[in-house]
Amino acid sequence: MSETVKFPFYIKLAAILLCLIGLFTITYLGRDIIFPILLSLLFAIILRPVVTFLIKRLRFPHFIAVVFAIVLFVMLFLGVFYFISLQVSDMANDWSKIKNNFYYHIEHFQQLIRDNFHLSKREQNEIITNATKDTLVSGQQIVGSTLNSFTDIVLNLTLIPIYTFLFLLYQNLFITFLIKLYKPIHHKKLREILYEIKIAVQSYVVGLLFEMVAVSVLTTIGLYLIGIEYFILLGIITGILNLVPYIGILFAGALSIVVSLSGSTDLSIVVGVIVVNIIVQLIDNNILVPLFVNSKVQINALVSIVGIIVGNVLGGITGMFLAIPIIAIIKVIFDRIESLEPWGYLMGDDLPKTFEWHKIKIPLYNYNTSTTTINFSSDTPEEIVPENEENDTIENKSD
Repeated sequence: MSETVKFPFYIKLAAILLCLIGLFTITYLGRDIIFPILLSLLFAIILRPVVTFLIKRLRFPHFIAVVFAIVLFVMLFLGVFYFISLQVSDMANDWSKIKNNFYYHIEHFQQLIRDNFHLSKREQNEIITNATKDTLVSGQQIVGSTLNSFTDIVLNLTLIPIYTFLFLLYQNLFITFLIKLYKPIHHKKLREILYEIKIAVQSYVVGLLFEMVAVSVLTTIGLYLIGIEYFILLGIITGILNLVPYIGILFAGALSIVVSLSGSTDLSIVVGVIVVNIIVQLIDNNILVPLFVNSKVQINALVSIVGIIVGNVLGGITGMFLAIPIIAIIKVIFDRIESLEPWGYLMGDDLPKTFEWHKIKIPLYNYNTSTTTINFSSDTPEEIVPENEENDTIENKSD
């Protein structure tokens, strides 16, 4: 007869902390190996419906279907890269104009500093020269790290399609391996978890792609209306950077301002760029994200932001992109395991709910009433009880 050993809380806490420290340490030290594999696994989950369609509908052999899906994926990526390179080449043709406009803004900025801080241009140039001397010391290290980063990018671009191909080719092998790890009594729950993970990741990524296209189109139209010269390139870059939640759009806005200043001598155009970014973000956050993304993965904003920061520390841009899908997978697992269900609920998002005020529904950000609706038009205040607690109260009264 098996016996369950119960440990004190402080021992459980110490074991959890040691496991977390070990997990983060291994992930950080092995990020060059782990993150390309995780990214390939994500792409494999996305491409799995394509492979299934080719096998069931078009009667492709499994190997041919996987090869065809990978080739289609690579061609799509290369097509986007080629289109962006054409836009960049058009910008390079106007390099002399961009350089002259840049010098014009530098001259204007120095004049502004001289009028407000009483620093002559000669003094400003001396400050810039001294600062440049300090940066030249580490110039060789920066160049070396840049070359290493470029080498890593080229290596990952080669390995990721190969990893993705192998994940798709051996998908049944990995599923059978997971099944063999557990007793038959747990197989049903394991299959349910795998199915929910597949649906969550696929739905999230598809929603993210729809959001990327919509943001790109809206930004392109907005920048075109205010007269930005490279509006197509900036619109596409904004949509791509928006794949990184909360942070990517900040870099996209800063890049749009810099490019707009380089392409024009009119400083008022910066106001137009800022207004376009604000309007696009309002549409994105209030319409696109709830429609395409939040409806697929219910994760609260606090967990998302912390996860993105941790992903950035562990794996840079790749870690930031993978943060939300990984959190979604963890939440699915937590929700299906009874002992971890509270943690899954903590990661979830049942907000905003609404309260009714003069027949107008307004978002209510209140933890205690997140599963109910308040009606302020009622004359008699009632205690708000969550649905599960209300059922418990009824049962207790009946007893």
